[in-house]
Amino acid sequence: MAEITIKNLTKMFSDFKALNNLNYTFSTGEVTCLLGPSGCGKTTLLRIIAGLLDQTEGEVFFGDRCVDPLKPRDRKIGMVFQYPVVFSGLDVYRNIELPLLIAKLSVKERRKRIEEVVELLSLQDSLKLMVNELDNGTRQKVSVAREVARQPEILLFDEPMTNIDATNKLEFKRTFKVMTENLNQTIIYVTHDQTEAMTLGDKIALMKDGDIIQYEKPRQIYANPANTFAGWFLGNPGMNFFSNQNVITSNSMYAVKNDIFDLKFKYEKNIENAEIVLGIRPEDIKVLNKNEPGAIKGKIVKRTIVIGGQYLLKVEIGDAVCSVKCSDSTGFGLEKNVYIRLPANKISFFTLKGERMDCKLSAK
Repeated sequence: MAEITIKNLTKMFSDFKALNNLNYTFSTGEVTCLLGPSGCGKTTLLRIIAGLLDQTEGEVFFGDRCVDPLKPRDRKIGMVFQYPVVFSGLDVYRNIELPLLIAKLSVKERRKRIEEVVELLSLQDSLKLMVNELDNGTRQKVSVAREVARQPEILLFDEPMTNIDATNKLEFKRTFKVMTENLNQTIIYVTHDQTEAMTLGDKIALMKDGDIIQYEKPRQIYANPANTFAGWFLGNPGMNFFSNQNVITSNSMYAVKNDIFDLKFKYEKNIENAEIVLGIRPEDIKVLNKNEPGAIKGKIVKRTIVIGGQYLLKVEIGDAVCSVKCSDSTGFGLEKNVYIRLPANKISFFTLKGERMDCKLSAK
């Protein structure tokens, strides 16, 4: 295993900057998910790490070793692509064994590695089957097994679940999670699917426009997004934002006080008379049929049942409309006219440019 370090990494395609001077270290033994929308640079970064694409500037290190001069086959990596790469006309066992034969490993060592990886990926019942008899999900497991059996220093995955149907995708995801926990391997996993990233990643490198805008554990990014893009991109739906909230001074502190918010807070910079953006997750908003202290009157304009039987509500509050998630028991019994409460400790502060503000709320 080896950590991956990228230094001043930039990639230009003609006049388009695909990667913008990235400096990060992806830790040994962790699954790092490169997450972001199409065109953000995540696959470009993966391909540069693999040696399939040359960077315009910067360096890539595996541990202390600069791998830039090395071809992909010399970088001691394993790579799994969007489409399963299997050898037709061979059964599952032979598909996994083939690179081990090329590496001239002994019969005993080959058998040991195959048995280990087959158990990790739950392929015991498929060993004697020809690969053309398998569904796409199992074929992709075979692709993964072959790369893992080689025991490379680093494993790279380029959206491996893209072409797997929903049922097999769930099984593949469970198997992948068990495998990575047992391997303790350095893994980079590219995806545009936030659920995959939140489920499979030890850390997420959230990308946008060639930059990594936040690199932390999934729950940390979700709870404390670095900017409004992170708040919006993670979540289904993403964070609610209330723009143009006027800041006033209040007894040597700052305050936002209007029909929706009544907040007092401390901030290290001078933002008197400024405008800021406040954000809150849909599941953090409390919805009620009757008024209570701190609640705001609202009106349900749309009600939808989503995954897990939860209700997703669109609630109109004055000129604003926000998304609210609640349990089936709460959502079912709500009238059209409701009250909502926004817990102060769940609110995030952002500048108008979308950057996070580390404010300290005062106790009421």
